Amino acid sequence: MRRSHVRNVSLAAVAATVLSVGAAAPPPTPRTTPVKEPVAVGYGGAVASVDPDASAAGIEVLRRGGNAVDAAVATAAALGVTEPYSAGIGGGGYFVHYNAKSRTVHTIDGRETAPRSADASLFLDPSGKPLPFDEAMTSGLSVGTPGTPATWDTALDAWGTKSLRDLLKPAERLAREGFTVDATFREQTRANEARFRDFPASAELFLPGGRLPVVGSVMKNPDLARTYEKLGRHGAGALYRGDLARDIVRTVQDPPVREGATRNVRAGDLTQRDLAAYETVWRKPTKVSYRGLDVYGMAPSSSGGTTVGEALNILERTDLSAASQARYLHRFIEASRIAFADRGRWVGDPAFEDVPVKGLLSQRFADSRACLIRDDAALTSPLAPGDPRDPQPCAAGGTAAPTTYEGENTTHLTTSDKWGNVVAYTLTIESTGGSGITVPGRGFLLNNELTDFSFAPANPAVHDPNLPGPGKRPRSSMSPTIVLDDHARPVLAVGSPGGATIITTVLQTLTGVLDRDLPLVDAIAAPRASQRNQATTELEPALYGNKRLRAELEALGHGFRQNPEIGAATGIQRLPDGRWLAAAEKTRRGGGSAMVVHPAR
Repeated sequence: MRRSHVRNVSLAAVAATVLSVGAAAPPPTPRTTPVKEPVAVGYGGAVASVDPDASAAGIEVLRRGGNAVDAAVATAAALGVTEPYSAGIGGGGYFVHYNAKSRTVHTIDGRETAPRSADASLFLDPSGKPLPFDEAMTSGLSVGTPGTPATWDTALDAWGTKSLRDLLKPAERLAREGFTVDATFREQTRANEARFRDFPASAELFLPGGRLPVVGSVMKNPDLARTYEKLGRHGAGALYRGDLARDIVRTVQDPPVREGATRNVRAGDLTQRDLAAYETVWRKPTKVSYRGLDVYGMAPSSSGGTTVGEALNILERTDLSAASQARYLHRFIEASRIAFADRGRWVGDPAFEDVPVKGLLSQRFADSRACLIRDDAALTSPLAPGDPRDPQPCAAGGTAAPTTYEGENTTHLTTSDKWGNVVAYTLTIESTGGSGITVPGRGFLLNNELTDFSFAPANPAVHDPNLPGPGKRPRSSMSPTIVLDDHARPVLAVGSPGGATIITTVLQTLTGVLDRDLPLVDAIAAPRASQRNQATTELEPALYGNKRLRAELEALGHGFRQNPEIGAATGIQRLPDGRWLAAAEKTRRGGGSAMVVHPAR
């Protein structure tokens, strides 16, 4: 482990962002915003994110000579302005980097950590019962030590060519001058309106004039601009010590609620010592071979790399390319079900748990689990886990435990550069709107990431590796993934938001491209299914409404429920002729934004 948030480099400046100025309204004032396109092809590097202003910030860095890491930090900082309910410096995430010079993949664990005072009873009431989730999520109790600024610092220290100060400039300007409110932002604000009204700083920022922001108006955040300027001058360490750290701790320990608030907001126990002690962790990436390609992902504390990897290993023996849609979905669903059963039993923070990563990713273990799958009948959940330490073919022993709840928000970005470097970076503040608590005068929401812990064991008879502990990282499903060919050159990078559905979204996108031969943008847009060792599989409307397909799968014993939207992926692909293809959602979350430095003619 290494301390990584005390650096403040000064190198050549990145030129100002191309974003233009808009006037705050009502009435709505038109503002020039980069065009949102779901796919772009060209040279010089690429950026894909959910937001055009954020993608433009990353592209501008690439145009000024920055690399994929520089662009990823600039894009992430801009997302903290335009996607504040999904990510920001009050949260954390996982950073996966491909180094073109060494042809190697490295990963940074920037996950939030629990206070040192935390124990397994963190989310239990005095009688020993789990707190209601809604009560826990909107509280200081749910706030973990943020890891995002330290992640930026670690990545730039290892691979960056620009200073944090320069890379924050586009986002700083965007926060000061404002971004155009779209329908997705308004709807996410509406969904949080009652929570935000209980916190004066959140209400002032996100409900200007006491009202929901108007689509087409310009949303400004001068407090965040000043916070970014402070981090630029003093380095990422300014969030972990000094007056900013004191403001965070004060906000967590004594949440600033309005008089007459609609809820009793529990205080947390985060301290300045917790902040000062925070460290990112270098992790060895997960790796599996699939269809002759090497698939790299994020190791625990994330469950993304092990669960996606195990599911791919289970599917390795099945030819999905010629399978009917029903057979493909049946196999996909069953592989997901099995991998989630094993995830629940074995994956947690490796500083606290003995996580058998090698066993979970072994083909031998996958084969011992794959033989449970039948073509004429569906498995039943909750499915019991296998034992990767001693794989037994088709073993059905053990005790089952259902999958615990995990919030469904986050954001993901992917970048590449002209030298061939690639970044897949997933970051979050957990629920949409995080804890709902804005640090007064600082312009950013605090995470509620500790709700990713199990409040209590899902089954008391089964060891739960994801209970809270002092300084422990809650298990995550974030799955930033990079795929290399047999010459260790990048083929594909992808990731998604969506809580536990991230894993199935990334898995379905990978198999869509690698097995079903879909263009990346179509694999991202394809209607999704998500099975997470639960009694029913979630289907998006296009699949749920396909009565013939559903009947064919229901005849095997599958049960379904509808989910209006699963995930929101972005990715990049290196084409055989050396061009980059960037891809994002066509419609989910209002559509994403794919850009390249030099579009192909």
